[in-house]
Amino acid sequence: MAKARRKVQPKRVKAKAPATTSRNKAAAKPARAKTARAKTARAKPKARKPQRFTVSHQREEDFDTGLRAYSAYRDLGIAAATNGMVQAHVIRMTKPFEEGEVSTPHLHEIDFQMVYVLKGWFRTELEGEGVHTFKAGSCWIQPPRIKHAVRGYSDDCELLEIVLPADFETVTLA
Repeated sequence: MAKARRKVQPKRVKAKAPATTSRNKAAAKPARAKTARAKTARAKPKARKPQRFTVSHQREEDFDTGLRAYSAYRDLGIAAATNGMVQAHVIRMTKPFEEGEVSTPHLHEIDFQMVYVLKGWFRTELEGEGVHTFKAGSCWIQPPRIKHAVRGYSDDCELLEIVLPADFETVTLA
């Protein structure tokens, strides 16, 4: 395995600030604000708990009821392995699509949500984006707090959903 190399930034030499006159005082202020922002951008990211190795093999008995009465969820163990940073699960549709039961508009209090269609097809309506039908192999990101509703799915539909953070709220809008 190749060793990872860290890029070393060359030291920067501070340029001598020009003398300030009443004429260029206003111009000097934004430069100081820019410097403050640059220092903030260089701050070290908050330390996260270490992640653990995990594996999840396909087993029918691992599918369980979850958020929706028309689907079953298979937790992939990612939330525990990442100390709650990420959740990943397979969603299997278990009942035929019924408009009244399934299409309640809702949103999620999340930082990130990605959905990938493993089998079948899935139709959803996203606020400002319209109705989309996704087939096996399709992938989409739902931005945080985007209002959406299920508009249909095939009987064999299975989805992979990845969400950050692992613990999130679903807000029903209707």
